[in-house]
Amino acid sequence: MRLHQRAAHGGDAVSASLTPAQIVSELDRYIVGQGKAKRAVAIALRNRWRRQNLPPELRDEVAPKNIIMIGPTGVGKTEIARRLAKLAQAPFVKVEASKYTEVGYVGRDVESMIRDLTELGVNMVKAELTAQVQEKAERLAEDRLLDLLLPRSGAEPFGSASLEQVTPGASREATLEKLRSQLRAGRLDERMVELETQQQAMPMLEIFSGQGMEEMGIHLKDMLSNM
Repeated sequence: MRLHQRAAHGGDAVSASLTPAQIVSELDRYIVGQGKAKRAVAIALRNRWRRQNLPPELRDEVAPKNIIMIGPTGVGKTEIARRLAKLAQAPFVKVEASKYTEVGYVGRDVESMIRDLTELGVNMVKAELTAQVQEKAERLAEDRLLDLLLPRSGAEPFGSASLEQVTPGASREATLEKLRSQLRAGRLDERMVELETQQQAMPMLEIFSGQGMEEMGIHLKDMLSNM
């Protein structure tokens, strides 16, 4: 198990501010026993963060360390790694290395581990960036709905026959705010609006290499299992 942690920013500051004792305490919530292992990975995670905060000239002199956890099935090795990755907000992929050494095994190549890990990391960053703009996106979507309910051109708004009566002669801003309060209260949830959208481009086909052809069956199997 090799520990990686991104530079502290946003949510990463939470894991960066944890001391080894706090990391062990967090692991104790999910894993029974294994005190020495918890303490070792907690110190390693803290040292990793400290190394990343060193000046560049010193950082190259401090080599990152790896950890090998050895033990029978069910003692908590995978769970410690999984929980530690969650604390560090790092991607985590479990790989059964033994299946790559089985005689006659035909399936995904070893490089698929890196692809899976990279894909997971990209999805984590996408989710983080999406959360950062969620409030703004909700506000813009709300404004778009209000524009559909009360068009600027003066045309008949969608569902106007069943909208609550607005004050005659009121300004557009006042009317929009009243509609906004109705929208947030859920009183306009049953109104139907029409929205023009652009057709999305067709997805590009992935080109498989010679040794990647056997992965096509794996990818199709994964796609069908999600349907």
